[in-house]
Formats: sequence, C-alpha cells, structure tokens
Amino acid sequence: MIKYRIVITCMCFTIAAVLPVYGQQQKENSLGILWSKVAGYYPGIGAKQSAVDASKLHEQAVKSEMLPQLKAQMQNSYGTYEGSSGAFFPQPGFFNVSGSGSPIAGSSTAANSFASTTMEWEIFSFGKRQKDNEAAKSLTHKTVSEKEAYLLQLKKILSERYINLLYNDAKLNLTQRNTERLDSIRRITTGLSSAGLLPAADSLLASSSYVQAMGEYDKWNGVKSASFIKLLELYGGDSVDFSASAIRFIDPLGNQQNNESVIQASHPILEALDRESEYYTLSGEAQKRASLPSLNILGGYAYRGTGIQPNGTVSGNWKDGFSNTTNNFLVGIGITWNLTSIRTNHYKGEQFFKEAEGAKLLHSQYEKAMQANLSAAQTEILHQFEQLQKTKLAVRQSQDAYGMYLARYKSGLITLSELLQVRTLLEQSENIHVQASRDYWLLLASEAALTADFEFLFNNL
Repeated sequence: MIKYRIVITCMCFTIAAVLPVYGQQQKENSLGILWSKVAGYYPGIGAKQSAVDASKLHEQAVKSEMLPQLKAQMQNSYGTYEGSSGAFFPQPGFFNVSGSGSPIAGSSTAANSFASTTMEWEIFSFGKRQKDNEAAKSLTHKTVSEKEAYLLQLKKILSERYINLLYNDAKLNLTQRNTERLDSIRRITTGLSSAGLLPAADSLLASSSYVQAMGEYDKWNGVKSASFIKLLELYGGDSVDFSASAIRFIDPLGNQQNNESVIQASHPILEALDRESEYYTLSGEAQKRASLPSLNILGGYAYRGTGIQPNGTVSGNWKDGFSNTTNNFLVGIGITWNLTSIRTNHYKGEQFFKEAEGAKLLHSQYEKAMQANLSAAQTEILHQFEQLQKTKLAVRQSQDAYGMYLARYKSGLITLSELLQVRTLLEQSENIHVQASRDYWLLLASEAALTADFEFLFNNL
C-alpha cells in the first residue's frame, strides 16, 4: 500500500512537471511566436524604421531653420591696400584689403586682420515656416503609416509561406503513406504470384505503381525543402519545429473571431494613403507660400586691424597688422522677396496638389476593392469550412473502405486492378482534403490582412 502511494505521488509530480513544458512547446510551435522572431530579425523592418528615424530628424532640421542664423569669420592677410576708406562687413571668402585713398608713405604692402560676426533672424515669413513644419511632421506620420502597412504585408507573406510549408509537408506525408500502401500491395502480390495464385503481370503492375509513388515522394520532398528555405529567409534561423502546426493545419478550427464586414478607416494601407495625401497637400501650400517675402532683423559686429598708421604711414611688418584697430557694429531690418520664383513656385505647388488628389483617388479605389475582397473572402471561408468537414468524413470512410477491400484482396475475392482503383479513390480523397485545408488557411490569411487582425491565425496555426 505504501509503495502504491509512492508511485502515485511520483506520477503526479511527473505530470505537473511535464505539463508546463508541453504547454510551452505548444506555444512555441505557433505562427505568432514565429512572427515575434521575424519581427526582431528581418532587415526590411529595420529599413522602414530607419526611414521613420530619418523623417524625424528632417522634422527637427526644418524646425531649426526658424532659429537666428549666426555666422562668424576671421582672416589675416598681407597685400596691397589701395581703396577707399570706410567700414564694411565682407561675406566669408572675401578678403579685407581696403586702405586710405590719400597718398601714403612707407611700404607698398600692409598686413591686415579682420574678424566679424553677423546675425540674421527671419521674424515674419507669412506662414512659410509654419507650413514647412506641418509638412515635415506630416512626412513623419506618412513614414510611420508606411511602416505599419509594410508590417501588415510582411505578416501576410509569413503566413502564406508557413501555410505552403505545412501544405507541402502534408503532401509529403500523404505521398509517403501512399507509397507504404503500394509497397504492402507489392509484397502481397509478389507472394501470391510466387505461389501461383496470381499472374506475373500483377506483380509487375504492383511494382510499377510502387516505383511511381516513390518518384512522387521525391518530388514533394524537394518541394517541401524549397518552401522551408523560403520560410527561413524571413525567420533567420536554421530550423523550425512545426509539428504541432501540422496537426492544426489538417484539422482546423472554425474562425469565429473576425466578424468585421466593413473595412476600417484606420487600416494601415488606407492610413498610409491618407497621410500621403496630407503630406502632398501641405507641401503644395508650403511651396506656394515660398513665393511670399520674408522680414528679417540684421545685426553684426566687426573688428579690424591694419598696418596703416593714422598719419598715413604704412608698415609692412606682420605684427603691425594688429595695430590701429577699429570696432564697428550694425543693426537693421530688411525685406527679401524673390519675385522671379512666384510663377515657378505656383507650378510646383499645383504639382503637389495633383499628387494629393491622386492619393485620395487611390484611397477610394483601395477601399472599395478591399471591401469587396473582404466580403468575398468571408463568404468563401464559411463554405470552405463546410467542405473541410465533408472531406474529413470522406477520408475516414475511404480509409475504412480501403482496409476492407485490402482484406478481400488478400483472400482472393477481388483483383489487383480493383484494389488499385480503391486505393486511387482513397488517395484522391486525401489530396482533396489537404488542398481544402490549404485553401481555408490562405483565405484566413487574406481576411486577416484585410481586417488588420492576425490574432486568430497566429494563435491557431
């Protein structure tokens, strides 16, 4: 009695330890877990995120253009000094060589030193900067929406490749079972033929059918390997355990989750088209406002040294170029208006408006097409699931019938051709069921992409 209790206790602990591991394996074998690994590996997602980051940096760069533009320069030169007197603020790249216009005694060349800083601040631009900022922000929203649409499309691609792998694996298993059946028939026929109960032609016919089945197995083995390689391109690993998914693929559950019959306005594809239209509209408005003038505040400070003495004497020594210093400043206000760009910017703005109009029309086209596809897919899913239930029953009945006919063949009650015909009908029913399963899951993938909801597919495959 004590030993019995010890055994029961050990079994309970074993079951308690195994169940979490089994549940974890079941979870790891789902399509949703595979997607989480694809999302962390696939380079295309990183490329889309880089585009989002770039648009955010562009937005910050456009905002920084509203800050005062501060420029500084310093120079030291040695050369002639002919010119008229007066203070000036040369742009960077222009050299300061001006001196007195009166007769000068001493050297014919003089050293000069100069340093200046200027500030220009656009305080009023008739809304140009505001529209530029709005367009930059809209570009960021556009790239984010494009990334979401890309992720949705990538989910569909992953689902379709995974479904194709499961389909090819099911076809390979089906072909293997068919090969085993034909091998069994071949061995039985060979034995009966050796005993003189069947003609030698039956043995050849059974062997020929078996060899053909082996060739079909080789074909589907290659097809499965090819689909596995395509899946690994997204996954990045070297193996995928899909044993649990293979069972759910053949015996799927009905989808009672996605009952939406109307395409949502927040769908990533439609959202991306909305953002694209908004971006082009704001860009067109910003382009037209670029033709308006700008009001700027100007300011500057300059330091100048020269080897020319106040009495007109000129020194050619380099150190004297830092003597006789002068300091000047300026403040002012100015208006800048590029009149030539008015017509050009008008056409550029109209171009952006046409792009926005095209995006709106695409939005309307996509919405109608997606709505029609969703309604068609949901209708087809219902009938496809009904077909699955019937094909499942047909496979079970065909398997039972084949077992009965095989027993009759062993007893010599039917001929080989009759048994092969029954086997062909069994193979046909199994193929139809596998094909119906594939079509059903592909329809669910299409519905998930149209509703932007892959929860059922990721949790049940």
